[in-house]
Amino acid sequence: MKASILAFGIAKDIFGASAIEVDLPEQATARDLKTVLEQRYPRLKQLASYLLAVNNEYANDALLLTVRDEIAVIPPVSGG
Repeated sequence: MKASILAFGIAKDIFGASAIEVDLPEQATARDLKTVLEQRYPRLKQLASYLLAVNNEYANDALLLTVRDEIAVIPPVSGG
């Protein structure tokens, strides 16, 4: 299945775009997506942490993804 991924902050710089598409196997989980992204964009692994948001909610690694999901990579943020 093709998954559309939105990127924010440093993730946008790493991807070189504000949105990308990746091919995932059917029944892919959020963890599977992270693995694909980290293989395709090794700099992503250098972040202290990042989260996936699926349909406007933070996703745990076991969440099954569907082709209709809105997926975003949320990089670490700092505040003050």
